[in-house]
Amino acid sequence: MSEALDIPSIVSTLKTILPAQEQIPLHEPEFNAHANKYVNDCINSGWVSSVGSYVTRFEQQLAEFTGTKHAIATSNGTSALHICLLLSQVNPGDEVLLPDLTFIATANAVRYCHAIPHFVDVDVLNLGVDSIKLKHYLHTIGRYENGCLINKHTGNKISALIVMHSFGHPADMHSLLDCCDEFGLKLIEDAAESLGSYYQQQHTGNFARLSALSFNGNKIITTGGGGAILTNNDDLADKARHLTTTAKIPNTIASEHDQLGYNYRLPNLNAALGVAQLEQLAQKLQQKRQLAQYYYEHFATVTGVSIFKESVHCKSNYWLNLLLLEQPSVNNRDNILRQTNEAGIMTRPAWGLMHRQKMHKNCPRMADLENAKALFSSIICLPSSPQLMAEHQ
Repeated sequence: MSEALDIPSIVSTLKTILPAQEQIPLHEPEFNAHANKYVNDCINSGWVSSVGSYVTRFEQQLAEFTGTKHAIATSNGTSALHICLLLSQVNPGDEVLLPDLTFIATANAVRYCHAIPHFVDVDVLNLGVDSIKLKHYLHTIGRYENGCLINKHTGNKISALIVMHSFGHPADMHSLLDCCDEFGLKLIEDAAESLGSYYQQQHTGNFARLSALSFNGNKIITTGGGGAILTNNDDLADKARHLTTTAKIPNTIASEHDQLGYNYRLPNLNAALGVAQLEQLAQKLQQKRQLAQYYYEHFATVTGVSIFKESVHCKSNYWLNLLLLEQPSVNNRDNILRQTNEAGIMTRPAWGLMHRQKMHKNCPRMADLENAKALFSSIICLPSSPQLMAEHQ
């Protein structure tokens, strides 16, 4: 273990910042009085499934907050991402570029389309896809055939790039858009964790034609499960609504469907919870940024570690605060994880790298994934519930 790494100081610093309670969750949901009111109203109305006023209200408020023209509520973030890929015309056998450091759902959604995940490295400054390495890599492995980018090693078309805004930190969107334009790639934003995050004053999810959000129980707002598709394109919005509603043709008499569709719509019951959660979002974002600053200030004098900060020209929602080891080490990381959890402070590592997952280990990938590997060995996710700041206010 590095002599500069003082694990007892890390644990004691966390105890100074966090409330004195037996267990501190990683990210705990919080509900206001309106949550009960709206959910009970939904139950009393009898409209609890995938049609109802709260679904419409939730979608409208979500679109307004993110600045997108359309939000289509879905059963979860993975289903939203699946539809984004289908509507981006990702076909079976296509390769889809995505970061090696991401949640498993990003790669799984590609597989749902019978396409092939292709893993690339990330940028240590923002945790998103490294645009410089990606451009160099595509120039090296790519060739053009009938106007399409082909992986000359596999013979497959490379059709799209999924950009993940990891832990709420926006990726370098302008550089990645330039990369997609240069190589003719469809861009999809996996904004599952970045509700309330901005790149150059524009909300994430507005840069691609299609983007996906998640409202899982550990997200900044939750609908229990749930997700959403964001788009500024009217035609794509109509298609997304149609596909996620089993592709049913509107008809009061017959039950007919015009293509393979999916039962992916968010129930009204969950949307009622989401409406109440959106009322709290501005306060939650403020509290989370205050908590991030609090972490940053208190760890400034602790040797061997640092708190990850948002990039220049970005505003992060700090969904999960990250403690970084200055010297990547799985052993040191795991020792910190072990001792913090034993102290009742729930901490977690980053997700396992995609190229190491059993179902994805044979997928194409960059030979150089050093940034992703280093971050995997360095990241410790800290308790980040917004209400943790209440004690300090």
